[in-house]
Amino acid sequence: MYLFDTCQNIFLNAGYQHIRMYDLTSSNPNPVINYEGVSKNVTGVGFQEDGKWMYTGGEDCSARIWDLRSRNLQCQRIFQVSAPVNCVCLHPNQAELVVGDQSGVIHLWDLKTDHNEQLIPEAEASIQDIAVDPEGSYMAAVSNRGHCYIWSLTGGVGEEPIKLNPKLKIVAHKRYALKCKFSPDSTLLVTTSADQTARIWKTSDFTLLQELRHEAQRWVWDAAFSADSQYILTASSDGVARLWNVETGAVEREYNGHQKAVTSLAFRDEIIRE
Repeated sequence: MYLFDTCQNIFLNAGYQHIRMYDLTSSNPNPVINYEGVSKNVTGVGFQEDGKWMYTGGEDCSARIWDLRSRNLQCQRIFQVSAPVNCVCLHPNQAELVVGDQSGVIHLWDLKTDHNEQLIPEAEASIQDIAVDPEGSYMAAVSNRGHCYIWSLTGGVGEEPIKLNPKLKIVAHKRYALKCKFSPDSTLLVTTSADQTARIWKTSDFTLLQELRHEAQRWVWDAAFSADSQYILTASSDGVARLWNVETGAVEREYNGHQKAVTSLAFRDEIIRE
């Protein structure tokens, strides 16, 4: 698993028992920092918007906060849960971390007060991924049963805690769901699955807009929207990353070269103005 912070020109690589940071401006191929203390696989990583700290989740049943300004390479805060963590998501207010685990529990960790709440949308179903839209209006979670749960969010401003209001359950896929992500303009939600499709939903009413299917495509592990929300990239077990037109559902371009499954991707584009 990897992540870029283009503001500070750093690249983060996380895997089994390690979190390594690289300097993108340097020709040195070796990591500049090795963060210590993780005993199993790291399953999720992210940066605070100002680059002051990062967060991780892992199969060691914990979410962790790492202060990037500290010389101490041990994590500063640990949130322990009772099952391996599949996903971590930071609310746009940068003050609440949402953690999903294999036992089906979603944990809301308030970073300001250390208070936490739990909810279980579906008994005996693993939470595979969680997303909060950029406007902080909706939260989505997908399970290993192919279901997608939607909550509307209120609060989260100042000292007011976030309140989750159950909105609906979508039978998004026939098989294992893997990822869910909102578009940058908050108008769309994509879910990916082992059923060899990615599906795009309109957040206005959460009806299906497009099903992205290709005859060669296998499990769709990950997806990412373009900055204008008009295109989407998908990563598949057939070793191909595909660029799709959201409006038409057509493949615009294929990126080949991998000999094995493409299981994650990151995409960043910018509009350049003269």
